[in-house]
Amino acid sequence: MGKNVLKRIDLIFKHEDDCHEVLQKTLKRSDDELINELIGSGLKGRGGAGFPTGLKWKLTREAQGDVKYVICNADEGEPGTFKDREILATVPYKVLTGMAVCGKIIGATNGYIYLRGEYRYLVKDLEAEINKFHKICDEVGLNFRIKIFLGYGAYICGEESALFESMEGKRGEPRNKPPFPTEFGYMGKPTVINNVETLAHTWTIFKYGAKKFRDLGVQDSRGSKLFSISGDTPIPGIYELELGMTVEEFVEDFGDGDTKAVQVGGASGFCVPRKKFRDIAIGYQGKLTGISLPTGGSMMLFNSSRSMYNVLHNYLEFFAEESCGQCTPCRVGTQQLLQGIKAVKRGEKPAAYLDKLLSLSETMKATAKCGLGQSVANSFQSIVENFREEMIY
Repeated sequence: MGKNVLKRIDLIFKHEDDCHEVLQKTLKRSDDELINELIGSGLKGRGGAGFPTGLKWKLTREAQGDVKYVICNADEGEPGTFKDREILATVPYKVLTGMAVCGKIIGATNGYIYLRGEYRYLVKDLEAEINKFHKICDEVGLNFRIKIFLGYGAYICGEESALFESMEGKRGEPRNKPPFPTEFGYMGKPTVINNVETLAHTWTIFKYGAKKFRDLGVQDSRGSKLFSISGDTPIPGIYELELGMTVEEFVEDFGDGDTKAVQVGGASGFCVPRKKFRDIAIGYQGKLTGISLPTGGSMMLFNSSRSMYNVLHNYLEFFAEESCGQCTPCRVGTQQLLQGIKAVKRGEKPAAYLDKLLSLSETMKATAKCGLGQSVANSFQSIVENFREEMIY
């Protein structure tokens, strides 16, 4: 495509501050209509897991409970991701509106924004926006209030059930599932929890209709997506693009001409080597081969000057530090993987030892309690398997 014809979309950051009109429009429609609109759009959670948003709202609406909650997950802790803070800083009303419409549909009167501790600087302006939004809710007759809950800097609290535990004043550790948040969430009540970008996308759907969103992307990867782009690129930043592009197309636009790998989805995502750029798409289903990788938004590019051993070493240090320590596979496994690659690099262990570490990562993927321990295998396996020589020499 080339950098001169970069195919950018401008939906999320488009300034169109007409909350009053959008809320009035949604209040005139039935809950079933709104849910069907959301389901018809094909919107999936933009945090990386990709659970259908409309289905999540539908399940929570149908769940038994006298009290329900809406929570915006703004604990943007994935390395290389910096888009959600920009949404909250520039178009917060879109997120607030999405939360309020969700509250109307599921029968919730209270919502919370769980804000990453490092984003404390956003609180003053965000509270002013919330107070302004509450007045609009009163004007249209919608009983819904939003509060900010400030996190404490723990990566694990980005996991939804650990986030609930944190909000309840407990240690931020993942819960066993089931039950799922749609039945047993915050304070044990049915809860919808969506990330910032997902809620911002609902603004587009409720204002313009499902078709405008669904016309973007491909097949099971509908709509646009915000990407936090960093690393060896001449144009780092936040870009809104259609889902379904291949990694090769992405590199044509954002690479520096010498890209040897792209980390899709941050430290917990997958590392794609140059030889696979053409075969792998970004999203939930690709245009060509159908082989795709979902991403919460972090896209890190590495050129030939980068040591993939150092990249993996940094990731493993991060995971070892951020493990909550609750389950053995993650608590011990992250440490063993880190010490293992160091031993191989120093020549204290033979190259074949990498195979044992790969086996350990597979065990972690199958037995760790939550997504942190399970996802360590993604970056570990994709880097070791594709850049094995860099782990040794």
